[in-house]
Amino acid sequence: QVQLVESGGGLVQAGGSLRVSCVASGRTFRTYVMAWFRQAPGKEREFVAHISPWSGSGADYAASVSGRFTIPRDDAKDTLSLQMDSLKPEDTAVYYCAAGSVRSRYANAYHYWGQGIQVTVSS
Repeated sequence: QVQLVESGGGLVQAGGSLRVSCVASGRTFRTYVMAWFRQAPGKEREFVAHISPWSGSGADYAASVSGRFTIPRDDAKDTLSLQMDSLKPEDTAVYYCAAGSVRSRYANAYHYWGQGIQVTVSS
């Protein structure tokens, strides 16, 4: 069982930066594929990025965020982050971290989810 708790969301102006984090409970964090998804009002949850287990040898990003977002993980601190730069109003959403066993862009591949945190980008 893994519990995930996000933090660091908030309001930022377009063009600015924000970092959200996700702390995991348990001692098996390093074995999980970790991911970020987001859900905007009236839209389905969408993939943002995922990173491999064991200190993250590889990461994958949605085209909409590639080059602007990075997904570092710190296995020593059981922490996943999402560094968001050059933010746009269309990045406004609730952001969720997730843990799973396989690298996937599909939400149903992930077993554990955080409660979500709001990120709002003003124009």
